[in-house]
Amino acid sequence: MDPYLTAYDAVLARWPVPVERIDLAGRFGTTRVNACGDPDAPPLVLLHGGGATSTVWFANVGALAATHRVYAIDLLTDGGRGSYDGDKVTGLADLMEWLGATLDGLGVRQTGLVGHSYGAWIALRFALHSPQRVSGLALLDPTKCFCGQSARYALRGARALLGSPARMREFLAWEAGGRTIDPGWLEVMAGRPGGRTGLVWPKRPDPAVLRALPTRTLVLLAERSRHHDVAAAAQGARLLPDVEVVVIPGATHHTMPTEDADALNAELTRFFAPA
Repeated sequence: MDPYLTAYDAVLARWPVPVERIDLAGRFGTTRVNACGDPDAPPLVLLHGGGATSTVWFANVGALAATHRVYAIDLLTDGGRGSYDGDKVTGLADLMEWLGATLDGLGVRQTGLVGHSYGAWIALRFALHSPQRVSGLALLDPTKCFCGQSARYALRGARALLGSPARMREFLAWEAGGRTIDPGWLEVMAGRPGGRTGLVWPKRPDPAVLRALPTRTLVLLAERSRHHDVAAAAQGARLLPDVEVVVIPGATHHTMPTEDADALNAELTRFFAPA
């Protein structure tokens, strides 16, 4: 078997709850969704960061599935177990169509939505695009939602994406600032297949658009993130009219969500607690 898929399956096997593997065919290809929790519980959709795959939530799904039907989606254009073999995703409108169609395929009309990094940008954009479909929004150290990326991070990240698995490991170790990153998940990130990504380049929403978002939102920022300036991200997030901003002590951009699971799970379960 492909070593990348072997690494993916190994991390998925560590999920502490039974997993239902769902494949949804659509215009852009077949999307893999890893689902868990009571099918009759309120839905909660998880969108991973770039290259991370849905398996990255292994330390979070146990807590979240206690009260929700959790749908962890592989971003179609970004690796994982899906097949990006249909029409090409060429811009934000296509990305919004893909996510909306994925929710339709799951039978989800309205959901809580959680995203990390690039997945947080997609989550915010979807809440702005289709606010009636998002009951609550949680953004984990989001990419280009409220401030720009650090130039140093962007340069190192580009070199890692275009380089060898060893370079990706070095980049993640640098960003983690000496903290341990789960070795199994690191194999997934380092083994990410090249040439598959259909990245829609993230752009910050206009401040006036952010001020009009009706969705209640939780923004969880990493105290030691090298991805962006944490104070600037917090200031930008407060443009949202109904927002909580929480800084997770000791966290970095890439130790989320695996290494800071206890703090993240506490915040997410509180925020999404069923009424």
